[in-house]
Amino acid sequence: MNHKLVLDHVSKVFGDGDSQIKVLNEVSLQINAGEFVAVVGPSGSGKSTFLSIAGALLSPSSGRIILDDIEINQLSGKKLNQIRLNKIGFVFQSSNLIPYLTVRDQLLLISELAGSRHKKAEQRADDLLERLGLSHRKNNYPESLSGGERQRVAIARACMNDPEIILADEPTASLDSERGRSVVQMLADEVKLREKAAIMVTHDKRMLDLCDRVVYIEDGRLTEVPKN
Repeated sequence: MNHKLVLDHVSKVFGDGDSQIKVLNEVSLQINAGEFVAVVGPSGSGKSTFLSIAGALLSPSSGRIILDDIEINQLSGKKLNQIRLNKIGFVFQSSNLIPYLTVRDQLLLISELAGSRHKKAEQRADDLLERLGLSHRKNNYPESLSGGERQRVAIARACMNDPEIILADEPTASLDSERGRSVVQMLADEVKLREKAAIMVTHDKRMLDLCDRVVYIEDGRLTEVPKN
């Protein structure tokens, strides 16, 4: 099986001279299609930096990021934007919804940005909202949603363009345990059903049994954690 996403000896250094801080140190990770990987570790260990680099939001100081045999850290401008829009779905700790768009239009905007708003996109949006229990909220604006509902909209939006990679940063942070588990189960199902590769940064150890692999990050280094 080909690796969907490869991080090859990636390091990230912030600052200059004596004030340099190495946040990631020679990190390597390979994720296959259909694989859901959790990243855990203490606060300040480099988890969010790792995820930002994996998603081409941040450039590594050294090393390579390879997506579908393309070394994406060598791309820039329009090509990199297209990779992020069409191949990578992001879910952040805060939902980052657009306040003047309805729930359904949050999703359809993603298709419009990719130049593909049509009936199929509308059906895809409706299907995702139904799967996440949000059909009754599709015409609501973010201000009228609970924190948990806003996060579920953000997850649906991340899946909207059927990306090959899903990157989730604490996706259950604003959800109760029952709803949080249902959301992670939805992500796991999406990974298996559509052969995606996914990374989830999480502090919630109750969700780890839904992942295929768990890696631990501390002091900028990754180690794989054996699953019980």
